[in-house]
Amino acid sequence: MQSMLEIGEAAPEIAARTWNPETKNIEEFKLSEHRGRWEILIFYPGDFTFVCATDIEAFAASYPEFIKNGAEIYAISTDSIYSHKVWSETSPRVKESKIPLIEDFNKKASEVYGFLNKGSGAARRGTVIIDPEGRVQYIAVHSDALGKDAEHIFTSFMGLKYVHDTPAEKGHMCAIPANWKAGRKALEIDLVNDIGKL
Repeated sequence: MQSMLEIGEAAPEIAARTWNPETKNIEEFKLSEHRGRWEILIFYPGDFTFVCATDIEAFAASYPEFIKNGAEIYAISTDSIYSHKVWSETSPRVKESKIPLIEDFNKKASEVYGFLNKGSGAARRGTVIIDPEGRVQYIAVHSDALGKDAEHIFTSFMGLKYVHDTPAEKGHMCAIPANWKAGRKALEIDLVNDIGKL
């Protein structure tokens, strides 16, 4: 049984080829070279599948907002780089996307992140958010039949970014309440005096 990563743990390295739809080139990718920005990894089961194409389309629509707020998005499946290239160039839903597609043909990234479906050999559908210091701050894996909610993931990223960028005073903590949206105030909690008040 493969274990899920722990929150706050250093994100495992990914060194792989990627299809960059902006440059139309196969490029070398190394996760650790992108420190200093938020990194969002969207794992999906396979190219040329219906739900996966909607995932890419949804993130492509909000991609400029992620970039503007300091995050990069990378999509990862166990398909080959050549499959990524053709899918990117031919899929009606994917061909407008600027999101790099990372090759995980050897399944190393899917396995080390706990996303490998041992039965099918494909990546499970899920998301990882990594902070600028390279620590995992969000990890989710779910049914392959359920497409990702890009709006929820953007809100989660913005909440994590808010907490990261808003250090609390000693004896206090900054936290994001349920149903929070970017632009709203977070909870500023006095760890002694606020007990029982929330």
